[in-house]
Amino acid sequence: MPFINVKTNTELSAQKKQEIENKLSDAISLIPGKSDRYLMLAVEDNISMMFHRDTDCAIAMVEVKIFGSAAKENYTALTKRICEILSDEANVDPSCCYVKFEEVSLWGYNGFMF
Repeated sequence: MPFINVKTNTELSAQKKQEIENKLSDAISLIPGKSDRYLMLAVEDNISMMFHRDTDCAIAMVEVKIFGSAAKENYTALTKRICEILSDEANVDPSCCYVKFEEVSLWGYNGFMF
C-alpha cells in the first residue's frame, strides 16, 4: 500500500510524467514486500518552490508512505533510485531532491482497515 508523491518546480511533458511514474513503479520493489500492485502515485509539476533561496534551479520534494516499516538500507536504496530517476527525467540534481519516508500503521482500503 505505498503512496509516492512527487512535487517539482520543473515543467514536465505528459511523456516525462509517465516515464517517472513507470520508473517509480519499478523502484518501489526496493522496499521488501512492496510492489506496484497497490502503488498510488502523484507527480505534480510546475509548482512554485524554493531551495537555498533559489527559485531558478530544478528541485523536487518526494514523499513516500508505506504501510508497515522497512530497514534503513532499503530506504537508502530507494532514495538513491528516486534521485536517479528525477535526475534523468526532470533534470533535478540529486543535491536538490529531498525524499521523506513515512511508515503508516493504520491504512484503509476498499472500505476496511489493514
